[in-house]
Amino acid sequence: MLAHTADYIASVQLSSGAIPWFEGGIIDPWDHVESAMGLTVAGRTEAAEAAYQWLAARQHPDGFWLAAYEGDGVADGTRAETNFVAYVATGVWHHYLATGDDAFLRDLWPTVSAALDFVIALQARTGEIYWALDTRLGINKDALVTGCSSIYRSLDCGIAIAQALDRPHAHWYVARERLGSTLRQRPERFDRTWASKSRYSMDWFYPILAGVVAGEAAVARLDERWETFVADGVGCRCVSDQPWVTIAETCELVMATLAAGDRQRAADLFDLLPRYQAGDGSWWTGYVFTDDIMWPDERPTWTAGAILLAADALTGASRTSSLFTALRHHSEIEAPQRSQRAHRF
Repeated sequence: MLAHTADYIASVQLSSGAIPWFEGGIIDPWDHVESAMGLTVAGRTEAAEAAYQWLAARQHPDGFWLAAYEGDGVADGTRAETNFVAYVATGVWHHYLATGDDAFLRDLWPTVSAALDFVIALQARTGEIYWALDTRLGINKDALVTGCSSIYRSLDCGIAIAQALDRPHAHWYVARERLGSTLRQRPERFDRTWASKSRYSMDWFYPILAGVVAGEAAVARLDERWETFVADGVGCRCVSDQPWVTIAETCELVMATLAAGDRQRAADLFDLLPRYQAGDGSWWTGYVFTDDIMWPDERPTWTAGAILLAADALTGASRTSSLFTALRHHSEIEAPQRSQRAHRF
């Protein structure tokens, strides 16, 4: 099942290294990295590295990527989303954990460094990181719980990379601490100018998946809305009030549940998923259980990547398996030495 899944991702990857959603589809930086991590889990090292080199070659001089690409061109140049930009740090650290390749880490350091510096430059004084730089209107000064949680994990990975290479990272450490504090203590700083995203399951479990909420607090958070978001026998809903479960969100919930220490419930969730795999190794985006149909009619590479990451986390056997289930299992987070220059906000 899983080897077939990796085969599917590899079959969609372009010769440039880019990984579209599906054949003929767009490439966005976040989902591209998710797919590349799936390739890494499956031992497709060269293909994964080609994906990261594609990102490095297309990075804007200011450190960001635009919302979506298509072939050699831009499909959506309206914005640069901060959680999309930051995610390269998570992917690069994940690949290094798998391979131990110091040369790869050094080679991608400028890309990671520029990306995270761009992201923290969009941090508000109140700690949240703004959602996007709009290329027409400037900074969109609102923030998402899910996006900021993902950034929190990416900063964690960026700090690990900096520590491994003995590079300065004080400004990332400060930004991460401020962001975590705001995520935990200041919910009013999110969804201020648009409708609340609390209907979406990702807002519920991403703070756990990213390590913002841990221990007893993580268990309580999962228990509080489990029945709201988990449809018995089918998986995790994308939105609380819709009869639609999505395979990627279910995989991420598997990892969040592992992070909260409930291995049995995580395994039970994952066991629901094989029915959603197509014959070519791909996975459907989601399933509308009231109508008994797969919907939409697409099978994205990033869903396949999420499957591989969740399977890896459940086995617990590889060097990457606890990246999303144990905060900084890979190295200790410590305050930087005083000699490092702190970023001024």
